[in-house]
Amino acid sequence: MSLVTCDITDSVVTITLNDPDRRNAVTLDMCAEVGAMLDEVEANPEAKAIVVTGAAPAFCAGADLTHLGDSEEEGLLAIYEGFLRFGNSPLPTIAAVNGAAVGAGMNLALICDLRMAGESARFDDRFLQIGIHPGGGHTWMFQNITGPQPATAAVLFSEVMDGKEAERVGLAYRCVPDDELLPACQEMAARTAKVPRELVIRTKQTMQEIRSVSTQSAAVNMELGPQAWSARQPAFRQKLDALKAKISGK
Repeated sequence: MSLVTCDITDSVVTITLNDPDRRNAVTLDMCAEVGAMLDEVEANPEAKAIVVTGAAPAFCAGADLTHLGDSEEEGLLAIYEGFLRFGNSPLPTIAAVNGAAVGAGMNLALICDLRMAGESARFDDRFLQIGIHPGGGHTWMFQNITGPQPATAAVLFSEVMDGKEAERVGLAYRCVPDDELLPACQEMAARTAKVPRELVIRTKQTMQEIRSVSTQSAAVNMELGPQAWSARQPAFRQKLDALKAKISGK
């Protein structure tokens, strides 16, 4: 049985962690399948957006830490690849959190560009509870997404957030009924799929890089080149010509 499944419909890729008996815990085998699948997806010009979810009843129950072996650093880095690969994808990503997201499972949700939560979602940090320091950039991602207070409540004080609370603190963009979660994520991804692929990729890259600038003028300069590039592309020229024709016809 494949530990990761993939479906492509109308340029939207839905990737499902598929080890429900282990609540989709991240293993080295799963990491390898994720990497191979994303390589294939990104090489497909028809693939324009990614939704990642877990086979019920969980999103991802964290990492199988029995893989640490004799070198903790190497074992941890190998496990990190299970979620870092989604973060390194040039395509926009949505996490459809349909149940428990624990430890490294939270990292998978955090590293996606957007998080949507079902009402049964549970964001459970749990690192300290099992006696291990958070890793994989967890504290940095968490605080940058929600600010320090929600992150502190979860990381240091073991606050578990359901879907509605995650929405309230900004950890999830929206909380919806469980049966509406995947369709809602796919519908959102489909909007991106209607946009030229290279334009989406460049815009995502800009949004990531622009977080490092501190002034409006620097932001203007960073966006100038990509915007000028997009103005030269056929998709924009066609829309501009159609607008000109509409105006001149009045």
